[in-house]
Amino acid sequence: MSTGTSVPPSRRHGTIALLEENCTACMLCVRQCPDWCVILEAHSEDVLASAGSRARTRHVVDRFAIDFGLCMYCGICIEVCPFDALFWAESVTGPGSRMESLVAEREALRAAMSQVPVPEPVGAPRTG
Repeated sequence: MSTGTSVPPSRRHGTIALLEENCTACMLCVRQCPDWCVILEAHSEDVLASAGSRARTRHVVDRFAIDFGLCMYCGICIEVCPFDALFWAESVTGPGSRMESLVAEREALRAAMSQVPVPEPVGAPRTG
């Protein structure tokens, strides 16, 4: 048994980060969350059709938030996202003085993307 502080593994679960440009508001993360801590509000917009193609509709995210007071950090939302919009970030959600401070809105979730570690190449030896 070693003495001193141990270094956490590089791929530990910290907080959840949002790559908003990949989010299509498909709602899979919301429906699969066992704690119902993912909040996603969106609206539909018509996309102008180019000549010879039919009109399309796309969903635009109005609000994306995670209530870390409810979240159990299971990662199901990250795993079920088919568009790679959610990631584990290394930053840790700190304690809040009020329950409302534990709700991370999309600005904070986007900012957490800077804390997402770069994946190790396939076949690289594991560290940690």
